[in-house]
Amino acid sequence: MNIQYTKIHSGLCRFDPRTKIILLAITVFAATIAPSLRHVWVLVLFITLFGCTCGKIKRSLGHLIFFAIFYSLTLYVLSLETGVVYTMFVAWMGLFYKVYPCAMLAGIILSTTSVNEFLTAMNKAHVSKGIYIPLAVMLRYLPTIREDWHFIKDGMRLRDISLSFQSFIRCPGMTIECLYVPLLMTASKAADELAIASVTRGIENPHSRTCLIQIKFRIQDILLIICFLFLLVLNAVEIGGAV
Repeated sequence: MNIQYTKIHSGLCRFDPRTKIILLAITVFAATIAPSLRHVWVLVLFITLFGCTCGKIKRSLGHLIFFAIFYSLTLYVLSLETGVVYTMFVAWMGLFYKVYPCAMLAGIILSTTSVNEFLTAMNKAHVSKGIYIPLAVMLRYLPTIREDWHFIKDGMRLRDISLSFQSFIRCPGMTIECLYVPLLMTASKAADELAIASVTRGIENPHSRTCLIQIKFRIQDILLIICFLFLLVLNAVEIGGAV
C-alpha cells in the first residue's frame, strides 16, 4: 500500500480528486470555445505544468512534444490552402485540438488518483453512489487490462508473433487468435472479478468511508482552479470581442 501510494503521489504537490474533476470540466469548456490554436497551446502548457507538478514529468513532456510536432504539421497543411491534403485533414485537425487537451489531462488524472482517494472525495462531495461506483471500478479496470495486455504480448513473443502490420498480413488468422481472443476474454473476466472484489470490500457500504489520507481543499487546489478559470474566461472574452 505504501509502495502504491508513493508511486502515485511522487510529485511536488498532491491535489484533491475533486480539484482534478473540476479541472477536467474547465478544460473541456476551454478547449471547446478556444478561438485559435494559440489558446490551445496555452491550455496544453497549463496541463503540462500540472502534470509535472504531480510527478508525471516524462509523460507530460512527451505529450507536449507530440503536440508541438502535430502543431507544426497543422501549420504546414494550412499553408497549402487548397488541395486534397488540405481538404482531408483540416476538419480532422479541428477535432484533434478539441479532444487532445482533455485526453491529456484525463490520462494524468487517472495515473495520479487512487481509488480510495476518489471514493472518499466523492463521498465528501455527496455524489450519488450510482455515479461514482462505476467510475471507481473503471479506475481499477484500466490498469488491470493494461497489465494483461503486457502478458498477452509476452506470450505472442514466445510464439514469434509480433503486433506489426507485416505480421498481420503474413498470418492474419494467427494474429487475431493470439491477440483479440485472449484480450476479449481477459476484458470480460476482469470486469466480473473487479465487480465481485468491489462488493466484497464493501464499496456499497451505506456508512461514511474512512481514509488514511486527508482529503481536503488546500491552497494549491484553489490556485490551480483559479489559473484554469482565468484561461477559460480569457477564451470567452476573446470570443465575445470577436463577435
